[in-house]
Amino acid sequence: MKIVSAFIIGALAVALIAQQTAQDSKPQQPKEAPKVSKPKVSKTDAEWRKSLTPEQYEILRKKGTERAFTGKYWNHKEDGSYLCAGCRTELFKSNTKYDSGCGWPSFYEALDKEKVIYREDRSFGMKRIEVLCATCDGHLGHVFDDGPRPTGLRYCINSAALDFKKADAKKAEPKKPENKKQPAKK
Repeated sequence: MKIVSAFIIGALAVALIAQQTAQDSKPQQPKEAPKVSKPKVSKTDAEWRKSLTPEQYEILRKKGTERAFTGKYWNHKEDGSYLCAGCRTELFKSNTKYDSGCGWPSFYEALDKEKVIYREDRSFGMKRIEVLCATCDGHLGHVFDDGPRPTGLRYCINSAALDFKKADAKKAEPKKPENKKQPAKK
């Protein structure tokens, strides 16, 4: 019995040493650089009124809502990024925008979960989830769980809470050298 126990202990020791050696020989992955978040934007009410249009102020600072099918971006189809109109934080990409039929720009995913804040909203006798810009606390709209795959979410965002930045045009591809025929040798 002692021989069997000694054999098992020896086999386990060899296996542990082999495993440790294999782990040590794997190349080390570089650590991901910490995300640098944009500093919080804090302005007085007067400063917000001065920097925003009246409609933007009503939506971003007073939690208003524009009428459906009237906003600048509800039917917008260009490739690019949607930014917070209050602080220019990039919030959504156009490739996550879709036509939900609700009359407001709809996205199935925020660009980065750290760029938006979610708060329970029980106004108007409803229970909803409000979406705010994490940088300036501006009201953007609401998120619902009736969206398409892959997330099942519908970020219903006010156009006036957004600005749009076009995607950079693709760099022109280098021209291929022309295939000139060489004169036949005589």
